[in-house]
Amino acid sequence: MEENNRRDFLKKATAATAVAATTIGAPAIVRAEKTYNWKMVTTWPPHFPLLGEAADKLAEMIGVMSGGRLNIQVYGGGELVPPLQAFDAVSQGMVQMGHGAAYYWAGKAPATQFFAAVPFGLNAQGMNAWLYTGGGMELWDEVYGKFNLKPLPAGNTGVQMGGWFNREIKSIADFKGLKMRIPGLGGKVLAKAGGTAVLSPGGELYTNLERGVIDATEWVGPYNDYKMGFYKVAKYYYYPGWHEPGTVLESFVNKDAYAALPKDLQEIIVAATMASNMWMLCESETKNNIYLDKMVKEEGVILKKFPADVIEQLRKYSVEVLEEIVAKDPMSKKVYESFSQFQKQQQAWSKISERAYYELFD
Repeated sequence: MEENNRRDFLKKATAATAVAATTIGAPAIVRAEKTYNWKMVTTWPPHFPLLGEAADKLAEMIGVMSGGRLNIQVYGGGELVPPLQAFDAVSQGMVQMGHGAAYYWAGKAPATQFFAAVPFGLNAQGMNAWLYTGGGMELWDEVYGKFNLKPLPAGNTGVQMGGWFNREIKSIADFKGLKMRIPGLGGKVLAKAGGTAVLSPGGELYTNLERGVIDATEWVGPYNDYKMGFYKVAKYYYYPGWHEPGTVLESFVNKDAYAALPKDLQEIIVAATMASNMWMLCESETKNNIYLDKMVKEEGVILKKFPADVIEQLRKYSVEVLEEIVAKDPMSKKVYESFSQFQKQQQAWSKISERAYYELFD
């Protein structure tokens, strides 16, 4: 009996060895991976400092992370479509991907504005928390889903500056008649104060300010504003950026194109946008004070803080603007209820964490 078992074992072992040898000696079967070639349109001039750079880096990261299976060609604003038509181009499937800021699309749906910046709203840390783990992303998906788009946070500027002005702002009355480039909800607040909000692409701002088409402009922060050269055509540089305390930049993907990708490539896009989001915030924090110092010390820029009574009045106008929007649009109401509830929670915690810490240095 033992001899029979030994023979059976030897037969099986010999057969297994033969199969293994055949497999090892056979040519490897290579599975051909499909390659996807996409186009990304942006609202920024080509290779624009920070903002356009982020779009370039995002495309590069996706290409590397996918091993070349998903290649994205980036087009600056105006190269393929006008800057403020990027949303429609991706929505309609003309291209697969876009890069911009959600408040540019307020004319499509008022609720889009809440996913970029809210006056006196959440800072960068709060926006990231609300979007990624506080329910904001689900609402953003709902808003953009109606346009066949998948939105993704792809950058954050941190707290912005209040803007460039050719006259001092001593009281709220100084906003009357002021033509200022300021998008989103901040523009509606300016209108409450008697000013006129102008929406212009970034590439037109310097010329418009120089020629007097606008009297003032906000853009981003010291690094970007220095690169734009605003210090050459405007005298006063105001802070804080009450209108954009933590502005989210976005990437948006055509849902049909996204659904056609393998699951791993979908996840690569999500991961790359998260990395881009972190990179932009870090780059802003690294460079803003360096360039603010350069403008003040080397270029003679006059740095001014908005008077307290002006800020208080702007805050009141902001409340009015938000109340009017949510009263007219159910989706905006749904989004803002989530946003404001989250902000209350964050403020309660930040009083004994972030705020308390910074007060140690006052």
